[in-house]
Amino acid sequence: MTRFLVLNGPNINALGRRDIGIYGAMTLDDVNREVSQLADKLGVEVTFFQSNVEGHLVDCIQEHFGTIQGIIINPGALTHYSYTLKDGLIDAGVPIIEVHLSNPYAREEWRRHSVVTDIARGQIAGFGWRSYTAALDILAAITEEEGVQ
Repeated sequence: MTRFLVLNGPNINALGRRDIGIYGAMTLDDVNREVSQLADKLGVEVTFFQSNVEGHLVDCIQEHFGTIQGIIINPGALTHYSYTLKDGLIDAGVPIIEVHLSNPYAREEWRRHSVVTDIARGQIAGFGWRSYTAALDILAAITEEEGVQ
């Protein structure tokens, strides 16, 4: 079975109470439930992990080495400066899709730079929780088309 890792960085655990006007009212559990429902329909397996600690995200990637076929990641604020996380993602050797709930290009200037984008297949941003389901749908199609095992 095709397995994907869905990673969430700092402050994503505060969804549903954190700046609802930007991030929406759904909690991270709500988002994960939507992704799980789509995963069932697509016939893929997803593992969710969230941490406010950069090293824990890297540890999670390393723990899943060789057992996953792709990664969906919302690095949170780590998007803008975490070369440690970037190296961990590179070392995973699987397709990556970067997601963001809000559109970072419509926000503060400092949010417009991502150290992850250039190693990702693409970035989906600005569609709230639907950014995650769009990423899952695309990642499943990519891995199937490319025969990623």
